[in-house]
Amino acid sequence: MSLRRLDIAQFRNLARISIRPDAGINLLTGDNGAGKTSVLEAISVLSSGRSFRSGRTPAIIQFEQPSYTLFAEIFNPNLQTQPIVPIGISRDRAGEQQIRIAGQQARSAAQLAELLPVQIINADSFQLLEGSPKVRRQFIDWGVFHVEHRFFPVWQASQKALKQRNKLLKYGKMQAIQQLDIWDQSLAQYAEQLALQRADYVEQLIPEFNRTLSELNLSERIELSYYRGWDSDIDCFSMLQESRQKDLEQGFTQSGPHRADLRIRVNRLMAVDVLSRGQQKLVVCALLLAQGRLLQKLTGKQCVYLVDDLPAELDGEHRKYLCRVLEQMQCQVFITSVESDSLINCWSEHTPLTVFHVKHGEVREQ
Repeated sequence: MSLRRLDIAQFRNLARISIRPDAGINLLTGDNGAGKTSVLEAISVLSSGRSFRSGRTPAIIQFEQPSYTLFAEIFNPNLQTQPIVPIGISRDRAGEQQIRIAGQQARSAAQLAELLPVQIINADSFQLLEGSPKVRRQFIDWGVFHVEHRFFPVWQASQKALKQRNKLLKYGKMQAIQQLDIWDQSLAQYAEQLALQRADYVEQLIPEFNRTLSELNLSERIELSYYRGWDSDIDCFSMLQESRQKDLEQGFTQSGPHRADLRIRVNRLMAVDVLSRGQQKLVVCALLLAQGRLLQKLTGKQCVYLVDDLPAELDGEHRKYLCRVLEQMQCQVFITSVESDSLINCWSEHTPLTVFHVKHGEVREQ
């Protein structure tokens, strides 16, 4: 997958721009505050329907404008009869969102994610190491969603069962508590399916991660392991039954698929407590790049990578290692940097490279 055309209107400080990105490497340069990251943010919204920078719609819409509009043409080589798919999103200050794919109203933002898989490497990526299990669980689920078509409906059903069970635990009267058996069975059924799908995905991800980490020249041995959200020596239904009294006291379900985690360790210690900042960036880059490689291996799809301020935290040598991996993946990449000189020479002479200069909300190809 790649973007062949990108139009942005009234989005942050970008009044109206239209660019035709390269299918390979796209470098966005310019001063801080010029709008480089806003271009990446717009692409991420086209992929997921939401911003990676803010959940508040008014903060994204340009000042004194009623709405923003994003449009792109996606090239999908797997669609032989109609490889170019137009997509568009508009959202007003009231939060009302319109999504259109190939001229038709989309059912949900999940359709965007299927059509345009995007990976983001930025300062927030460190949350894969520093953040709560929720961040790593979302990382796993992103991957399973793209490679296992049965995942999303099972995940939705588990969320519904968990919500109903928590409602009974918190507000249920004595007669309503009797319904807990029903929701225990429902949640357990979907939890076991999710656990198997997630565990299978992580097992396939590990060799891709190790390979990528080696190519990024990080010598430390990083261990990945999957925790399903409850003890491995008991099935989910039995666990829910045994923990019911404690759950009633707390008013919520304490263990289950919503507690799943990807544990990242170095010599049995949490990686975030052992590695330097530069090493941490290499680890999170390896995780995200490995996901893209596994996606292509299992489905034939390619990710679009959005890399915000690539030089940050990395020395010149490791920047070249990262750029080399991106080259080998032959995917579309958008990279921001204040100066182009630190990145121009990181690529081989045969790598397609287009440089865009961003200034005062305007984007021009150099």
